[in-house]
Amino acid sequence: MMINTAFNMTIDGRAENSSDQIAVVNPATEAVVATIPDCSQGQLDRAVAAARAAFPGWRATSYADRQAALRAIGALVAEHAEELKQLLTAEQGKPHAAALAEIQAAAWWIGVVADQQLPETVSDAMPGQRSVTRHVPLGVVGAIVPWNFPVLLAIWKIGPALLTGNTMVLKPSPFTPLATLRLGELLQSVLPPGVLNIVSGGDALGPMMSEHGDIDKISFTGSTATGRRVMASAAANLKRLTLELGGNDAAIVLPDAKVADIAEPLFWAAFTNSGQVCVAAKRMFVHDSIYDELSAALVEIAGRVRIGDGADPDSALGPVQNRAQYERVKAMIADSRAAGHRFLTGGEPGEGPGYFVPVTLVDNPPDEARVVAEEAFGPVLPLLRYHDIDEAVARANASEYGLGGSVWSSDPAAAAEVAERLETGTVWINSAQGLTPFAAFAGHKQSGIGAENGLDGLLEFTVPQTIHHPA
Repeated sequence: MMINTAFNMTIDGRAENSSDQIAVVNPATEAVVATIPDCSQGQLDRAVAAARAAFPGWRATSYADRQAALRAIGALVAEHAEELKQLLTAEQGKPHAAALAEIQAAAWWIGVVADQQLPETVSDAMPGQRSVTRHVPLGVVGAIVPWNFPVLLAIWKIGPALLTGNTMVLKPSPFTPLATLRLGELLQSVLPPGVLNIVSGGDALGPMMSEHGDIDKISFTGSTATGRRVMASAAANLKRLTLELGGNDAAIVLPDAKVADIAEPLFWAAFTNSGQVCVAAKRMFVHDSIYDELSAALVEIAGRVRIGDGADPDSALGPVQNRAQYERVKAMIADSRAAGHRFLTGGEPGEGPGYFVPVTLVDNPPDEARVVAEEAFGPVLPLLRYHDIDEAVARANASEYGLGGSVWSSDPAAAAEVAERLETGTVWINSAQGLTPFAAFAGHKQSGIGAENGLDGLLEFTVPQTIHHPA
């Protein structure tokens, strides 16, 4: 069923459509639920020009007034949570409860960001001179948002960019643009024209933004392969970059871990949002002494988790979000089957309609197997035996990725010692995926450049300026 709503871009504070349209598909039914504008080069140029024109006034707006604007954004998101939830499930596939949780998290998140302050550093080290370093906005930020958490990850970029005095042109994924376009329309009432422009489009729009000569920074969340292309195209005018890219997070389960306590949280560490989380546990290293017990517990949990249309209140997990990713996950499963790997559960994607893949656990495949070496970004998890903690750490670190990881143990101090040895930007102890607006989130190695969240994330949208005064 088509959604009975017209979707428009927001350019210079006004709704704008396009003669070219893109179909948005519900991944649970494969039915077209809406069409959206496909932004042209001319429309993007107008959006960037509007952001550039709005920048001096927004930069001059007091910090307190910018904080108030962020709080107003959070209030609007919360007020329209039910509407946005419905759109998010229809386009992304996640169950209504998970969609509502994302919307509510976005409303809370931007309120936390609104309370953050930019530091000033004063130095009197030089005789007769006093130096003050402050952090000033960059200008026009181009934000490119993925399809797994489209509303929350948009807020991750909108909040700190606007708070620090920048203006923005934001592009949602063409797979999940509906809630974001609707958010842009709602925010026309609380932001000056041009401060936040939201444009939608297909594969050509992202490169148009990263190559645009009047965009000063790109904040991109997506795959490592695409991040490399963004970085290359942004080099022409030395754009600043924040790149939050892929991960192949290892969960290391120590031999003293109590299976009864950790099986459920470990399951959801891997399979929340059907595994479509950058920091999902994607490789699970389990000590040989508890491997059989834990694998049996995970199989039992998988057997009672219902997978279905996110609009069904009984569904705990939804589909893979789009056909391209669905085919990639199926190909990974097929590769394991061809290699003779044993499936503890799952391994047989449905026939449709909908991009449904059952929870799939692969029993101790070799580290060089595709299901281990690559990021699945779907409900597929290899369970990997290990005998010695040094071996587990070395295997966990043997990856081009370094986004996140987790360590599970009855001894938090022992787990912390292991955590400090992992080559990743974030490590959790006896939990996973607990990102907050208070702490930096950054990728090591091929998992990204720069940081999001916390003071580090706020500073990503600024450049230092030092003023030397006579003492």
